[in-house]
Amino acid sequence: MKKMGVFGGSFDPIHLGHLWIAEAAKEDLGLDEIRWIPAAQSPLKTNQPLASAEDRMAMIRLALSDCAGHVIDDREVRRGDVSYTVETLLELKDEYPDAEFWLLIGSDSLHSIPEWREPARLLQLAQLAVVQRGGDPELDFSVLEGLASNERLEQLQSDVIHTPVIELSSSEVRGRIAGDRSIRFRTPRAVEALIKDRKLYRD
Repeated sequence: MKKMGVFGGSFDPIHLGHLWIAEAAKEDLGLDEIRWIPAAQSPLKTNQPLASAEDRMAMIRLALSDCAGHVIDDREVRRGDVSYTVETLLELKDEYPDAEFWLLIGSDSLHSIPEWREPARLLQLAQLAVVQRGGDPELDFSVLEGLASNERLEQLQSDVIHTPVIELSSSEVRGRIAGDRSIRFRTPRAVEALIKDRKLYRD
């Protein structure tokens, strides 16, 4: 049975922290594949992506150009407007009925899961794999009580992905670009070149 990780986000821009997390998840969970699914718009974020979907897709393609086991999935971009994770998982389940899915999320997103569309259904479609970075507070899975069985919640805790402290975010990268500061070693070199060529994230 194929084990597939689902990694969504704005990736605005993609940076080395994203790549580190995805590879750690692939290794720790024994996943056959990570599907990168850039969002057109997030239902829970008021700040929408600054770079166009076309530019974000181009950066992701460059970043993953030589990464085996990493696949770019543009379904949410093609869908446009707000996309809900449960809809994406339902589509994937239809396309890959024999696959097992792990949804990769940051520890800061765990508490908001009850606010997502059909959270109980989502937890039936995919196993949550929460990324806990060094220095993050202890994860509180009690926010999911009533959405999944106790056995399922225990499984979630065993699938936590532990990574070192990663002091890097897309907003920091954008801020450095806007301030005319270097982003070397924060994004892949090819992504840095595209950002410079297309003058992304500048006022």
